[in-house]
Amino acid sequence: MAEKINIEQLAVAAIRSLCIDGINKANSGHPGMALGSAPTLYTLWTRHLNANPKDSHWINRDRFVLSAGHASMLLYTMLHISGYDLSLDELKAFRQLGSKTPGHPEYGHTDGVEATTGPLGQGIAQAVGMAMAEQALAAQYLDGEKLIDHYTYVLSGDGCLQEGLSQEAISLAGHQKLNKLILFYDANQVTLDGGLDLTFSEDVKTRFIASGWNVLEVSDGNDIDEIDKAIKQAKKSKDKPTMIMIHTVIGYGSSKQGTSKVHGSPLGMEDGKKTKVEAYGFDHEEFHVPLEVYKHFEATFAKRGLKHYEAYQKLLTKYQKSHAVEFAKFAALTKGDVSRYLPEEIPEFVSGTSESTRNASGKALNAYMLALPNLIGGSADVASSVITKINGGTNFEPNTRYGHNINWGIREFAMASAQNGMLLHGGLKTYVGCFLVFADYMKSAIRTACISNLPAIYLFSHDSIAVGEDGPTHQPIEHLAMLRSLPNIHVIRPCDERETFSAWKLALKSEKTPTALILSRQNLPLIEGSSDKGVAHGGYVISKEKKNPRLLIIATGSEVSLAIAAQKKLLEEGIDVRVVSMPSIEIFNEQETKYRDEVLNLPHEKRVSLEMLSTFGWARLAKHNYGIDTFGASAPAKDTMAHFGFTLDKFVEFIKGIL
Repeated sequence: MAEKINIEQLAVAAIRSLCIDGINKANSGHPGMALGSAPTLYTLWTRHLNANPKDSHWINRDRFVLSAGHASMLLYTMLHISGYDLSLDELKAFRQLGSKTPGHPEYGHTDGVEATTGPLGQGIAQAVGMAMAEQALAAQYLDGEKLIDHYTYVLSGDGCLQEGLSQEAISLAGHQKLNKLILFYDANQVTLDGGLDLTFSEDVKTRFIASGWNVLEVSDGNDIDEIDKAIKQAKKSKDKPTMIMIHTVIGYGSSKQGTSKVHGSPLGMEDGKKTKVEAYGFDHEEFHVPLEVYKHFEATFAKRGLKHYEAYQKLLTKYQKSHAVEFAKFAALTKGDVSRYLPEEIPEFVSGTSESTRNASGKALNAYMLALPNLIGGSADVASSVITKINGGTNFEPNTRYGHNINWGIREFAMASAQNGMLLHGGLKTYVGCFLVFADYMKSAIRTACISNLPAIYLFSHDSIAVGEDGPTHQPIEHLAMLRSLPNIHVIRPCDERETFSAWKLALKSEKTPTALILSRQNLPLIEGSSDKGVAHGGYVISKEKKNPRLLIIATGSEVSLAIAAQKKLLEEGIDVRVVSMPSIEIFNEQETKYRDEVLNLPHEKRVSLEMLSTFGWARLAKHNYGIDTFGASAPAKDTMAHFGFTLDKFVEFIKGIL
């Protein structure tokens, strides 16, 4: 080193140097924000963050979310130096196949990573969800504030704040008065295409203030004491989340600092070496971390975290003695184990009744809520339409954190993304709801849930052109195909009340797979052959053939009753068919080949799919596809369905045309 530097300077230099080395070795990555925000994370880790790398899933740890996921090398460096299960060799394998250091953070893949981030803005919304979960859990147990009491931190950049999602989440957090949420805004004034002034000129501080946040400012992103002072001040807030605006220099120390050239390109060997030696005073071989830096983190972050962790274990022992029943519930539910609370059997239903599956879903929700104390959720301002309210329940609000009904407002994207955060926090079972057509607003957050293996529950009602008068803007067509195209999701479209209760049970039992329940607005008859067990298999024979079927009809949701009516009419004309209810293609495909072949017992060319949405994707199961591949139309539901051929006569005519 050119001159002696203190341990704090040495630690920050080591962090920055590791970021340079990892990105250079990969010849890929984003050094800009990693170098600029290194002092911020150093300060947070060594002076504030309460966590235990030896038990990284400890329920009462502080959470840190890197919303600007492209700065992942900075997060991996912090995790390695502070003792998480992330070796130096893994940092050397940054962005390589099979490594624990992927290009953007992935929850469940890397020890210490709290959320999958990279799509800008989602980390902010997930952090909002975590802060909501912290408040909700603390209120759900006797003396719960002793069990759950921690902070949620999130690091955001200029790009995150340009995303519309960020404002949905910021607005929600301010309204909910999430005072234990602290957002660091790395204000380096540069994005990929150039200076921020090309695209962004709003007053960010005023924006946060208008949304109900505290706002603090640090003028020099290298001033550790000022950053520390701001965090201390933020933690004193009683009724507002806090944004700390930290002015940094993108790519600090490099020859390209302050420019967009350092946003997403490696520094290269020459500039990297020069930056480390001349700007940081760090003249060491690549991937070198001085022993005193490791010891410094042990003496600060690890020591403080272990102290809090051990105190918490003692608290749990006392709590177990004084609140045995509550403790048992807390221990089970924070591990995600709801099996002991869910009834194995669904209710008996009265034959001859008719009910929309959205109403049936509301009944199921309220029935399961009686057994499942940690179930919480709501809708995007359509609770009375999607039927998402818990009857007699209390709203989740600043003064009633024990409430189970969340009013998300018209913020579909934030709702879905915050649900991810609540599930990432742990201890809760959650659900969100809106009209199926607006699943588009939520798509990226749903995809993140799938990647993160989160058991999110989505209630999507108004599931077809039967929406009627609202017209094509509100009539879903391609949306089921979109949802089904996602890996790791169960899309379930029940045909009646029985199948709906079964679908809810599967959703609540899920531990690593999101579930989308697709629900009708219109009433659907209870079908005699519908089956709880059949739903658990994804598809089953709901109405058998008389003897030798000439065709097999695969239907979902509201079209199952149409298929059975057609079966009856065709039989009168001597045409025998089998009807299969296929509430979930994904679950059906998970079954053994033998079962699938027994259900779909006719060859591909003798199968017909029937669904009042896009036919896209059905060709894998059936040669003949009856659906809608245009947009809908505004008219009363009966007229709309007739116009698009969803009547008994039209469908029977189609079947006879095949034969």
